[in-house]
Amino acid sequence: MKALRPFVVCAALALPALANAQAAGDRPAETYEEIERGLYFSVLGGPLFIVNPPASSGPRPFSPGQMAEVELGVDIGDRLSIGLFLRGAVNRAGSEYTGNSNGTASGDFSSLVPGAVAHVRLVSFPDAQEVPRTWFYVRGGVGYALFWPKALLPESDILVFAGPGVEYYTRLRHFSIGVEVTASFFVKSQSFGFALTPNLRYAF
Repeated sequence: MKALRPFVVCAALALPALANAQAAGDRPAETYEEIERGLYFSVLGGPLFIVNPPASSGPRPFSPGQMAEVELGVDIGDRLSIGLFLRGAVNRAGSEYTGNSNGTASGDFSSLVPGAVAHVRLVSFPDAQEVPRTWFYVRGGVGYALFWPKALLPESDILVFAGPGVEYYTRLRHFSIGVEVTASFFVKSQSFGFALTPNLRYAF
C-alpha cells in the first residue's frame, strides 16, 4: 500500500490540471465576420462638373473640376450607414466667368462643403461562399457650401446630392472599394452638377 501512495498523490495533483485542459479544449474556436461593419472611415475623389456655376450676371460656363472627400460614419445593420463628410473641390471657369462679383473678379473658384450623408444598400450579390460582397446602393446628403475667392463668390449655398453606386467588400474584411455617380444641386444659385467618384472604405 505504501508503494502505491506516490502514485495516488500524483494522480490527485494531476486531475485538476487535466480538468482545466479539458475545459479549455471545449471552448468554441474564435470566429470572425467575413465583412466588418461598425464605425467606418472612407475617402472619395474624382472629376466634378458644374453645368451652370453660381452667378448674378454674365455667362455661366460649364465648369470642370476635381473633388476629394472624407467621410466618418457608422453602419446600422447591413443596409444603412449614416455619417458626416467634408468635401473640397476646385473648378475651372475661365476669365469670362464673373460669378457674383458684378465684374470686379473673374476666373476659377474652389469650394469647401461640410455636411451629413446617408448610404442605403439595395441589392447584394453573393460570392462562391455565399457571402454578399457586391452591393448596389444609393447615397445622398446635404451640406453647407463655402466658396473662394470671396471676391468672386461671397455667398454660401446649400448643396444637395444623391446618386447610385456599386461597392465590393474585399476578403481583407475591413476594406471595401466602390464607385458612384452623383448628381448635385446648389439650392440658392440653382446650379446643377455631377461627379464620378471612386472610393475606398475602412471599417473598424
